[in-house]
Amino acid sequence: MTTYQQVVVDCSNIFYREDGPKDRPSILLLHGFPTSSHMFRNLIPALADRYHLVAPDLPGFGFSDAPDRQGFRYSFENLAKIIDRFTQTIGIDRYAIYVFDYGAAVGLRLALSHPDRITAIISQNGNAYEEGLSQGWNPIQKYW
Repeated sequence: MTTYQQVVVDCSNIFYREDGPKDRPSILLLHGFPTSSHMFRNLIPALADRYHLVAPDLPGFGFSDAPDRQGFRYSFENLAKIIDRFTQTIGIDRYAIYVFDYGAAVGLRLALSHPDRITAIISQNGNAYEEGLSQGWNPIQKYW
């Protein structure tokens, strides 16, 4: 059964969904923009008999806190640092990443900084380079 939990990371509450036996291989599910861990609501129970699944809401999304922009820079680098500390806080040290959209920019940074922790990368519509963003992203890029 999927549980809904929160953990404090760097003074912010990070909401996450978790399911599956903790002794099974872990998969960290990283959502895209403008969604949250809710996007994995059907995938989690479909895989929970074989895997330990963890789906956090990135800071500023879903039920996770949105740190004040005066003290927190919303960059993929910072989001990756928070999610790295999140995985350490909840005690998963080796895991596959399932990345989607924004989650790819976060997850691939995790993989680059800690390749020994990543067992597999599953990418769905994950963009790994700025050149892949179309002109339609220009207004959003200004906000970043």
